[in-house]
Amino acid sequence: MTITKFLAEFLNQFFVKGVWGIFKGIGLGIANIFNIPQYIKIFKEWAGKFTIVDWLLAIVAVIATVAVLAAIVILVVVLVKKYVRVRKTLVDQEELLMEVGNLNREVIKLNNEKERILAMKVSQLGLNPGESPYDENGEATEEEKKDGEVDKTADDYSRFYKCTQVDLEIENYVAPDFDNEITLPEICERFRNFACSRLGLFYEIKIIRLFLSAFASTRLIILQGISGTGKTSLAYAWGKFLKNPVTIASVQPSWRDRTEIFGYFNEFTKRFNETEVLKKMYEATFKEEIFITVLDEMNIARVEYYFAELLSILEMPSRDEWVVSLVPSVWPTDPKHIIDGKLKLPENMWYIGTINNDDSTFAVSDKVYDRAIPIDLNSKGKFFEAPYTEELNLSYKHLEGMFLECQTKYKVSDENLKKIEELDDYVIEHFRLAFGNRIVKQLKEFVPAYVGCGGTEIDGIDFVLAKKVFRKFESLNLSFIRDEIDGLVTYLNKHFGKANMNECKEYLQLLKRLM
Repeated sequence: MTITKFLAEFLNQFFVKGVWGIFKGIGLGIANIFNIPQYIKIFKEWAGKFTIVDWLLAIVAVIATVAVLAAIVILVVVLVKKYVRVRKTLVDQEELLMEVGNLNREVIKLNNEKERILAMKVSQLGLNPGESPYDENGEATEEEKKDGEVDKTADDYSRFYKCTQVDLEIENYVAPDFDNEITLPEICERFRNFACSRLGLFYEIKIIRLFLSAFASTRLIILQGISGTGKTSLAYAWGKFLKNPVTIASVQPSWRDRTEIFGYFNEFTKRFNETEVLKKMYEATFKEEIFITVLDEMNIARVEYYFAELLSILEMPSRDEWVVSLVPSVWPTDPKHIIDGKLKLPENMWYIGTINNDDSTFAVSDKVYDRAIPIDLNSKGKFFEAPYTEELNLSYKHLEGMFLECQTKYKVSDENLKKIEELDDYVIEHFRLAFGNRIVKQLKEFVPAYVGCGGTEIDGIDFVLAKKVFRKFESLNLSFIRDEIDGLVTYLNKHFGKANMNECKEYLQLLKRLM
């Protein structure tokens, strides 16, 4: 047929002469490139006619041709290997995705199993999973009202179990007889002797003075230094001395937010998972004793993550603003001092963080250091004899009253305040750093307390400037400020005296050695 002949000729032109011609041409080209016998035949035909120059050029041509052939072979081999590797990677990725999918399915199965187990546990309390005898507003459900057992079992269903237990225990609490006549120097001496005679711990009197004075200017005290120098033991001994054992919160690398401090509300069980820290905070709201929370190895996680909210709240000028929100709703069975789902932080609780500066920990940010008083413990205390010393009943109100009295009695002199202001200008000019109002405020609170504890004003200023101001030099380019350090030491000698500001000078010399 005509159409058949047309299609045969038409398609023959495209597929046979066109497409097949391309592959045929490529195949013939590759065959001719690697036709070694033909190269040899051509060489023999012309070899007899070569002159010396022709021989040299011919040898060069042969070498170049062999090199090109070898390069083509190597290139093909490399491309094949690369393709094999890419293909293997893709296959491995597909297998990995399949494995991830299988693991996800297993996780879902395990979660379902966990929920079934939790449901069984909750059902033992007479509830269905996710239920409580109260609705989301804290009102008794109709079923519970019919049973008439709401009042009888209200405490059992408090979503703050630990805090509710405190409410029950506090009914039988009798406040101790506080020693409201003791002075700051006496507290320092008695505490040092207590730690020595009762616990076998030896601290220099200067460390005790710095430690107690820090309570006057901040709620966060940082004890830092090498391991084994008694950082945690100092806080522990303080709690024993005051007959109110410290609460130790061992910081974990996984700590990320405020729930590590306070706890969290479990939507499944309808209960608040309280931490021991929150329980102690709540207990402190009923009492006048001094409470201590120790954040042991606080920089094993980022302090500015899990402690950020507390840092901000405790910076509020009015203690009426020291309020943390725990839950968004109100239940009638909530503890007495959790009002509208919020807890007012106790005025009698301080936080002591211990820090080991090594490769396994995070650097503490300026935000944290600016709000804290850091105390270095880099050496073990020397043995000394001390008389047997009893514990002390100390009210936080009496302690803070003594601190306020010191701010009037041992107020930082105008002369030294002027020198500090001038030093601030010098540091701004030469190091591009400023003190900030917060540090000046802490200095005005810390130094009088330090003098009240038995220290001197110039030593208190020396400590604050070394730990709160010159410490910031570590964040600068040390090689850049090297030449300025000697000038700063000279400035300190001129304005404060060569015999003073030794802690600042030693720290600045240490920075020079690190350069």
